[in-house]
Amino acid sequence: YRWLQHRYVVYAMLGVTVVLLLAVFAFPPINGARRWIRVPGVSFQPSELAKIVLPIFLAWFLTEREKTVGDLKTTVLPCLAVLGVLGGLVFLEPDLGTTIVMCAIFVSVYFAAGANILHLLTVGAGLLVIGVAALIFAPWRVQRLIAFLDPCSEANAAGAGYQVCQSLYAIGSGGIFGEGFARGEQKLFYLPYPQSDFIFAVVGEELGLVGTLAVVVAFGLLLWRGTRAALLAPDRFGMLLGIGIITGIIVQALFNISVVISLLPAKGIPLPFISYGGTSVVATLAAVGLLLNLSQHAG
Repeated sequence: YRWLQHRYVVYAMLGVTVVLLLAVFAFPPINGARRWIRVPGVSFQPSELAKIVLPIFLAWFLTEREKTVGDLKTTVLPCLAVLGVLGGLVFLEPDLGTTIVMCAIFVSVYFAAGANILHLLTVGAGLLVIGVAALIFAPWRVQRLIAFLDPCSEANAAGAGYQVCQSLYAIGSGGIFGEGFARGEQKLFYLPYPQSDFIFAVVGEELGLVGTLAVVVAFGLLLWRGTRAALLAPDRFGMLLGIGIITGIIVQALFNISVVISLLPAKGIPLPFISYGGTSVVATLAAVGLLLNLSQHAG
């Protein structure tokens, strides 16, 4: 992981990521979103790369500025500028879920670096205002928010609340032990995107409460081991990098699970390691590879 702690490597990764995030707008949209670069036989989602590049930049920059972490001009604003560029491009795709994950990465790394609490609260409040505005000024997000309040009502079950309603049916029908592996029926006729955004509902239907708890426990163990590797890292760069990476993985998992069980409004975001999607799997494995390398050097 120390190979990443060089100015030119960090700026090169940032530059490539920005170019790729801009390139998605040259391709036709899929389901109303421009998130993929597609060439014959291959598709790639640059926003997954951004979730790794952002903590790498923050870890390097906040290590370089260790003595001036609380300085607004020399440290805070440059970090916010990078978050604004990467997060802004992802938001315009549009992909609010990944943008929220990136904001969580920023807050966790900045806090771990020894942030000024007033600056942190100000940044958090600003991000919250932007998030609320993103909901209010997007009619489809308002519909999802309204449907979230009662997804299975007569007005929402066949409209904006359809996905979540079918997801709850799937989980409810699984009971404690589930209907058996590969025996779920919701994924065949009713549940949209069962292989990606709503795969946790398939787990609930086929493996029941036992299966869903096993998934949650697995992510809990990953959080523990990832945090331990970060805190025991031999240097500041490794510590901040590990915290950023594990935050991104766990927040994404919690976000996905919360949407599936209707704790949060519907938003398309994959479940790490489990959802179908080549870019997501490769990016997550690369992130865990960095955590393993940190663990290897842990003191």
